[in-house]
Parts: sequence; structure tokens; C-alpha cells
Amino acid sequence: MQTEALKIELPESDIQYFSGFFSPGEAARLFETLRREIPWQQDDIRVFGKTYPQPRLTALFANNGKPYAYSNITMIPHLFTGELLEIKQKIERLLPETSFTTCLLNLYRDGRDSNGWHADDESVLGRNPVIASVTLGEERPFHFKHKKDPSLKHKMILENGSLLIMKGETQHCWLHQVPKTKRPIGERINLTFRVIR
Repeated sequence: MQTEALKIELPESDIQYFSGFFSPGEAARLFETLRREIPWQQDDIRVFGKTYPQPRLTALFANNGKPYAYSNITMIPHLFTGELLEIKQKIERLLPETSFTTCLLNLYRDGRDSNGWHADDESVLGRNPVIASVTLGEERPFHFKHKKDPSLKHKMILENGSLLIMKGETQHCWLHQVPKTKRPIGERINLTFRVIR
């Protein structure tokens, strides 16, 4: 496990990246179990008055029963599984001041599945939310752009077994996305842990 963080130096942000947070063997085991056992769903989203199937599969888990709403979707959580608790507790050992209540999971089935520009800034997440994002499976590009200064941008690769932590002002000042790609690639599971009060 990599305990040394790579700090992503962007203004008005607090972003750390751990490339080998899970070993290849751990990552493969967790990917296979989550791919098989999570009750994945595909919701419809409304964009500019039109309804489309969301370009990825999702699931929500929590320990407090609280729903999570974004993009006109309201998700009702399942109870954490053993694997999700294992991942959550490992992250919390790095962040002893944070006790995550909720995990939103995304399954990107191929390069056509994506997540457009957004910030995790819903009011239920509080003033300066801590978002811990785990990648299992195929690595994907991850892009940042500043909300007010479009010249401020950053691109990185989220690798298999990696952990990205976004804290402080990050969600207020930055958007992020997982863009589509025409390259033939395999599946990626992304887990985003957060606190819903």
C-alpha cells in the first residue's frame, strides 16, 4: 500500500492522490466481488429538457439510511456490504477526522460510459466536503477545470487500486469529469465515499 500522497498543486483546492492504495491482488479481488454482488442500476437523467439513460451504472450504500439526490435523481441506499466496509475503514485510517456515511458507486462498462463536468457540492454534503474516490479495474483519465477561470485545468490518470482524496474548497472551486474515449477499454468501478449528515 502506498501511504505517501502525491499532492495535486491546484489553487483553491486540497487534492491528494495515492497510486497504489490497494495492491493489484486486492484490487482484482474487490473488483470481482463488487462487479458480481452490487445491485447495479441505470437511471434516467434530464439534460436541457430531454431524458437520457445515464451513461454508466450506479448504486448507493450508506450506514444511516439517508438518500442522495443529484441531477434530478434520488437514490435510496442499501446497507454497506463487508467489502465496502473494508474499503471505508482503510480510507478512514488515513483520514481519522472523517467517518464516511455513504458510498456512491459507478460502473463504467466501456469507454462510452462517462461522467460529465460536475462538482460534488450538494448542500447535504456540507460546507467543505471530503470525497474519497477509489478506482478498481480499467484506468481512466480524470479532468479538473476551475469554475471561474477556464484557463486553470488539470488532467491525470486514475489507476487501478488508486485513491483520490478531494477536500477543503475543491468542490466549491473546481469541476471534474471522466470523459468518454473511443479507445477499446475494459470495465472500471469507481467508489466515492462521502458524508451525508
